Amino acid sequence: MKKIIPLEEGDYYLTPEGYRCFTEKYHLKRGYCCKSGCRHCPYGYDKKTDTFKK
Repeated sequence: MKKIIPLEEGDYYLTPEGYRCFTEKYHLKRGYCCKSGCRHCPYGYDKKTDTFKK
């Protein structure tokens, strides 16, 4: 079961299209990579190759 992390200021921003874009701060707080190819992934995941760069 995954833990629900409450959102705080700086965890995400809204894109011009109106989507939530989670920041590196949020991803680090969550503590794992979801392998969705997130824009600010601090874990270095590349969705195209399904590998970690870092």
